[in-house]
Amino acid sequence: MKLLILIAYFIVLITIGFVCRQKATDVNGFVLGGRSVGPWLTAFAYGTSYFSAVVFVGYAGQFGWRFGIAATWAGIGNALIGSLLAWVILGRRTRIMTQHLDSATMPQFFGERFQSKSLKIAASVIIFIFLIPYTASLYNGLSRLFGMAFHIDYSVCIVLMAILTAIYVIAGGYMATAINDFIQGIIMLAGIIAIIVAVLHSKGGFMAALDGLGHVSDPTVSSTPGVFGSFFGPDPVSLLSVVILTSLGTWGLPQMVQKFYAIDNEDSIKKGTIQVFDNLIVNSLLLHYKWVLGVFSLIRLILLLTVTIPLFQLCLKIYIHYLLHWLLSLFYLLQCLPYLHWSLLQVLR
Repeated sequence: MKLLILIAYFIVLITIGFVCRQKATDVNGFVLGGRSVGPWLTAFAYGTSYFSAVVFVGYAGQFGWRFGIAATWAGIGNALIGSLLAWVILGRRTRIMTQHLDSATMPQFFGERFQSKSLKIAASVIIFIFLIPYTASLYNGLSRLFGMAFHIDYSVCIVLMAILTAIYVIAGGYMATAINDFIQGIIMLAGIIAIIVAVLHSKGGFMAALDGLGHVSDPTVSSTPGVFGSFFGPDPVSLLSVVILTSLGTWGLPQMVQKFYAIDNEDSIKKGTIQVFDNLIVNSLLLHYKWVLGVFSLIRLILLLTVTIPLFQLCLKIYIHYLLHWLLSLFYLLQCLPYLHWSLLQVLR
């Protein structure tokens, strides 16, 4: 049964790729889907690019064990800073500027915006070098999950995923990717909800699970009793670094920012802001925190009425202060500094 579902899923992916060939007849159509991607597709494409293997392997594994229930703050930061704030500040401006400059990629945008061929080349080199380990880590995480779920050899999963991805991307371009991301996003949401229900049911409910988490001890992390069930966890400073890294880092990732290049109009950006915010809230497992949901519901209502939010200038300062010590933060910083500089200038005018 599992194998049949997997085969059907693969067939759907490939079919969508070939159906979208008509949108990929030129460079603009292949790279940006003809700038005609709607809000739902863009929101889900952004969400699935943001949360892929990291949800089930990174947050649930490393961060969940290291910080306990306080790892939820990473989800809150991702929803507010990495998603909501990014869409509000970058979405409309990026769509207008890239269309005005006729730019289809981030290096092309830098070259046209700053009239600098060297900046264009530098951006291309940075993206080429650092996206290799980034992509490899995604394939690694997803292949291990597939191997555990379907008992398929790890190497076979890697090759199979690479071939399937190449087929539908080459055949249908960005539009095929966006539609497949939409389908995958629905599957991810359903899977996350199923995991939450199963875990809480096995532990006797949310409060019982939280109480059990409070009794977990790991001397290598902290000797404080009940620290894994506390509000800020065993290491609040490191947790803050994780929140800022995973939230602001996405502002400079080309595969994230390019979603704004391809969206069809400004009205779709407003709708997409609400939709991607909702998706990331669910993905961050916040549906069990009534007080958090109350705050987010108020924010969502404000967004529906105005779709605006102030710029918190200290985010960049905190980001630089805490994260320059790690090589990964350098990768994010190199990619997003020119873009953040331009965005800040536009907002502060």
